Amino acid sequence: MTEHSESPPRVPKYYDVKRNLLELTKSLPPGSALPPERTLAVRFETSRTTVRQALSELVVEGRLLRIQGKGTFVAQPKVAQVLQLTSYTGDLRTVGLEPDTKILDLSYVTADEALARRLAISPGSRVLRIHRLRLANGEPMSIDTTHLSARRFPRLRRELEVNASLYETLHNAYDVRLTDAEEVIETVLATPYDAQVLGVDVGLPMLLLTRHAFDADGNPVEYAQSLYRGDRYKFVTRLRRP
Repeated sequence: MTEHSESPPRVPKYYDVKRNLLELTKSLPPGSALPPERTLAVRFETSRTTVRQALSELVVEGRLLRIQGKGTFVAQPKVAQVLQLTSYTGDLRTVGLEPDTKILDLSYVTADEALARRLAISPGSRVLRIHRLRLANGEPMSIDTTHLSARRFPRLRRELEVNASLYETLHNAYDVRLTDAEEVIETVLATPYDAQVLGVDVGLPMLLLTRHAFDADGNPVEYAQSLYRGDRYKFVTRLRRP
């Protein structure tokens, strides 16, 4: 039998350019401007279309930042979010960033069957819906939507007008600590609304984190969904062998 050696897969030209651009960005500090597309096309002996495709992928991946009318720049490193039951405020300060929260909406809604089941309340019960924009050093990072039982946490809306940290408020005002949670992470694309609030392009890959959190007695406390910018965030967790 004659053995046939398989030839290596052909690497697309734009991917080769992308690898070279990635090496270039590693040698430059964040905020550095990249040469214009025309200059890069000459350097890599390819077309501007190929360079543009490589640049676009690096922007989506969060390696580069494109500012309309100004050019393309080396992006800041992604925020490494550790998956644990801690507050957004504490997490960002741990990595040296200044957190801020803007409440987009704070209102009561009626629980449908699915939400009622998650919060262990009756369908039709009042639920406090907290819709917030999260920022780091003034830059929009994520959109959070949290649901909690209005009956279990009376006057919570008023409390949050004083202290924007939900977990601190639950602990200080209601003596409730979250001790357990189930989280699911999915990839989605930014809708026009998401893009407008976060200041990104429509269709940017996002990380959707759904959290169902419980207290020490196993009672459900919150059901929340957080939409993180895929170009600015990465999640970190530590696994242990059982």
